[in-house]
Amino acid sequence: MPLSNADKKRLEEKLRQIDQDTSMSLGYPCNFNYNYQELFPFLDYSLNNIGDPYVSPSYKINSLEFEREVLQFFAGLTRAPKDNWWGYVTNGSTEGNLYGLYLARELYPEGIVYFSQHTHYSVSKNLHFLNMRHIMIRSQDNGEIDYDDLRETIKIRRDCPPIIFANIGTTMTEAKDDLSRIREIMEDLAMENWYIHSDAALCGAYAAFLEPRPAWDFADGADSLSISGHKFIGSPIPSGIVLAKRRNVERIAHSVAYIGSMDTTISGSRNGFTPLMLWHAVRTLGREGLKQRLAHSLVIARYAVEAFNKAGIPAWRNPNAITVVLPEPSREVRDKWQLASTNGFSHIMCMPHLTESVVDDLVSDITQTEDRQVCES
Repeated sequence: MPLSNADKKRLEEKLRQIDQDTSMSLGYPCNFNYNYQELFPFLDYSLNNIGDPYVSPSYKINSLEFEREVLQFFAGLTRAPKDNWWGYVTNGSTEGNLYGLYLARELYPEGIVYFSQHTHYSVSKNLHFLNMRHIMIRSQDNGEIDYDDLRETIKIRRDCPPIIFANIGTTMTEAKDDLSRIREIMEDLAMENWYIHSDAALCGAYAAFLEPRPAWDFADGADSLSISGHKFIGSPIPSGIVLAKRRNVERIAHSVAYIGSMDTTISGSRNGFTPLMLWHAVRTLGREGLKQRLAHSLVIARYAVEAFNKAGIPAWRNPNAITVVLPEPSREVRDKWQLASTNGFSHIMCMPHLTESVVDDLVSDITQTEDRQVCES
C-alpha cells in the first residue's frame, strides 16, 4: 500500500529540515558538493558486493568491477607497492581502521598498539573489539603525536613489536603524524618488527597534493591505511576505502564455498552502491579535480583564519590544514552552525562547498552574540 498523506507530510517536513540544516553545517567534515543523479537507476536493484573484490561471487548483482577501479585509483594516490596491495570499499574509516588493526594483530599477536591522545574515539572501541594491548601517547599542543614520548615508551618495551596507529589529520586540529619520524624511531631503537596503520579519513583524499607532501602513505612506511569517501570526496552515504599490503591480507583469507568467493573483508554483505558513487567521483574529478577542490579549501581556510583574527577571535590552523580551530563560541552559535567542540575549542571544516560569505555569517554571529552578552552582563 502507498504511504498515507500523513507519512508523506512527515517526509516532506524532514526533507525541509535536512535541507536547512545542511546549509548551516560547518563543524563536520562532510563535503556537500556532489551530484550522483546518473546513478539513481541502480537504486532499483539489490547491489551486494559480497566477498573479495577480486573474486567473482555466485551472486552476480554487484558492482565489483567499479569497486576495483576505485581501489586502483587510490592505490596510485597512496603509492601502494606494485603487485603487493589489496583493498576494499568499507562503510567508513572506523571499519578501515578496524581492518588495519586486525591485520596487525594477526601479524604480531604480542604487539602493543601506540596511539596519541588526540586519536579518534572509535580507535579505543576497535582495540576493545580486538582485545589488543595498547598504550596512549601524549600529543603535542597542535594535536600531533609526541615523538619523544613515543620513543621512550617503545624503548622500555622493545621485546614487543610496536603497532603504530598514526593520525593523518586528527579530528579537531587536523594534525598529521610524521611517518618518516616514526620510522626513524624504530630504526634508531633497532626494532626488527613493527606495523604502521595510517588513519587518513579526511586527508587521504588530498594529502598527495599538499606541498610539502606529508609523510603518510605506503612509500613513507604505512602497512595499511584508511580513507573516508563521504568526507572530502562527498557522498550521501558513509563509505570509505581501506588499502593494505597483500601479503598481510593473505594471512587471514579463507574460501567460502556457498558465496563462491574469499572471506577477506570485515562485513560479509557489502554495499554495492557506494563503490558506484566513488567511481563516479573518481571518473568526474580525477586527480586534477581533487587538486582544484583542495586549492579552494585552502583558500577558504586562510580566509577564515584572517576573518576570525580581524574580528578579535584567535583562530588558527595547522600548516596546510583545512580545519580552522577557534575558542568555543556560545551555545547558541554552536547549535546554529553545528560546530564540533571539546575542551573549550571548536572548529570549522573548510570543505569544497564552503564559501567566504558563509564564513562571514559565522563571524558576524559570534561577534554579535558576544556583544549582546557583554551588554546583558
